Amino acid sequence: MDADSHGSAFSQGANNVLGSPLRLLAGTLLFVATVFCISTMGYVRAGWPLGDAAYMVLLTIFSVGYGEVRPIDTTFLRIWTTVTIVLGCTGMIVLTGALVQVFTLFQFRRLLGLDRMQTEIEKLEDHVVICGYGRIGVQLAMALAEARHPFVIIERSPAKCEEARAHGHLSLVGEATHEDTLRQAGIAKARVLASVLPDDAANVFITLSARNLNAGIEIIARGEAPSTESKLFHAGADKVVLPTHIGAERITELILYPATGKAVGSDGAVSDMKRGLHDLGLELEVVTAIKHGALTGLNVRDAERQGNGAFFIVQIDRANGQSIAHPGDEVRIEPGDSVMLVVRGSRLSAGAIFSAPARPVRHGRSFITPGR
Repeated sequence: MDADSHGSAFSQGANNVLGSPLRLLAGTLLFVATVFCISTMGYVRAGWPLGDAAYMVLLTIFSVGYGEVRPIDTTFLRIWTTVTIVLGCTGMIVLTGALVQVFTLFQFRRLLGLDRMQTEIEKLEDHVVICGYGRIGVQLAMALAEARHPFVIIERSPAKCEEARAHGHLSLVGEATHEDTLRQAGIAKARVLASVLPDDAANVFITLSARNLNAGIEIIARGEAPSTESKLFHAGADKVVLPTHIGAERITELILYPATGKAVGSDGAVSDMKRGLHDLGLELEVVTAIKHGALTGLNVRDAERQGNGAFFIVQIDRANGQSIAHPGDEVRIEPGDSVMLVVRGSRLSAGAIFSAPARPVRHGRSFITPGR
């Protein structure tokens, strides 16, 4: 059974579950009303006033037990009253049960939004399936919602799932490791699956199941331990994200490139250029030449040579306010200069070169430190 037929069967089953008590309630109300009318007419035929007859039937059906309105002193009245008791009380019992079922199911329908949620999920195409609504899942959902990209969340915690729905996100309560749950989320029509659970074993299992259900889907999986990366790739993941590694790398970048954020944030053109370079696999960074730094005092040609191709210098901003765009090979890097780099390869190694202290070099019989 494919995802479409499974989703339709699920939705149809939900409607049938809700429809049965409604039909039962309507049928029972009709039955009780019929019993009430026919029984009342029987007492009227026996010579009772219409008001007394209706009151007698009402007391009998509801089993109030206030006593007989008039004496039941004939064989007809006794038989008629017995039939009214049996049919009327049976009808009220069934009616009470139907009301309980209807109220209960409507409450579930209101709280879970079962029909609406499943119908909306069935309409999704080329969407993202997010497995897990933890810290990363929440941020991912917010970003996709802001970008207006369709997605559905699978979360096993009812409380977190309700939180996601409160923010207007489509979500399912269930285990993402179960194939049935993935099918309900429309895995067959999804474009990307993001497994962001803080459990490496679960992410591996989800990746295996998703790849089995949709061979063409792009799978992005989260890994906690570095050793899990190879397992996720082997299971079928297209990309693996290690949050702890990314966090540490980002903190290192902030240490090595403290001036980048200020330079990029204050200049829209630079910000646009940074995004354009990123699309080409390059990064734009700004470093400050420290006093007695490894490259401080060198000219542009020698600095780039020491970088061994990791970067090239596109602009130098002096501490006195002078700005040198496209500096020539002979322009020297002075202490306090803000040096704008286009970095390829490892941004960390490029930043480390500028932040490293200068090494003394041999000059004749003595050693001197560049930049002094």
